[in-house]
Amino acid sequence: MTSIYSSFAATATTKATALVPATTRATAQAQATATAPAASLLTLEHISLSFKGVKAITDISFAVERGEICALIGPNGAGKSSLLNVINGVYQAQEGRISFDGETRQRMRPHDAAVRGIARTFQNLALFKGMSVLDNVLTGRNLQRRSSWLEQALRLGRAAPEDDRQREAAERVIEFLHIQTWRNALVGKLPYGLQKRVELARALASEPKLLLLDEPMAGMNAEEKQEMSRFILDINREFGTTVVLIEHDIGVVMGLSHHVVVLDYGHKIGDGAPAEVRRDPAVIAAYLGTRH
Repeated sequence: MTSIYSSFAATATTKATALVPATTRATAQAQATATAPAASLLTLEHISLSFKGVKAITDISFAVERGEICALIGPNGAGKSSLLNVINGVYQAQEGRISFDGETRQRMRPHDAAVRGIARTFQNLALFKGMSVLDNVLTGRNLQRRSSWLEQALRLGRAAPEDDRQREAAERVIEFLHIQTWRNALVGKLPYGLQKRVELARALASEPKLLLLDEPMAGMNAEEKQEMSRFILDINREFGTTVVLIEHDIGVVMGLSHHVVVLDYGHKIGDGAPAEVRRDPAVIAAYLGTRH
């Protein structure tokens, strides 16, 4: 077990150093050691989810503090995406409850989650590919509008000044994520890595308290992962946005996260700081197959 752990830990440390620059690692580490707020932003209590009797998630509980980056990791089929879907109401858990921003509910619908400040990206891109980058980002501002549909259709009353405000907000997000060059380009014609950034921009445009990222770096090369890691850290630091992300690259996770939750076959097998989790024998077994 010692030699297996050494290999796992060494790989994680080396990859973290390579993929996350020293300045951003220092930022994450400084935030991780800061005094935690008194109340968690998100708390899951005994969440269980089944599909036709097949358990996808079993009795999972953990808390995410305000302002932290929490990574959900685990092998394929561990239940990570299903858990994100429960958090933002795409799936309804059969058991357990969720507390978000001081309010506890047994169930939450996607619209309720969005109104309360939860935004997300998806494992498979969910963009309007026939629309421009700017128009895609503007769709993330819909909940910030106060004018009626009639005012918007006729561009009367509150609609015109509101359109200007929403466009300015979208442009700020586009500038923040360095995609100004492509603001008028059709999303469907952009490279995959840029489309991932546009989807992040649309989620960020809603001004979320909690940002759920489902494999934001999937399919990216090392340089693209490094760039996306910097953006996530900047979002967390500059906007104070709490982030829960799914990521398979253990090096990225160890260099980026303040808190790691590990799932395996729908069960939680690890929960704590990155340094603690990577030393957990159950986590090592799940990743390296030593249970057998």
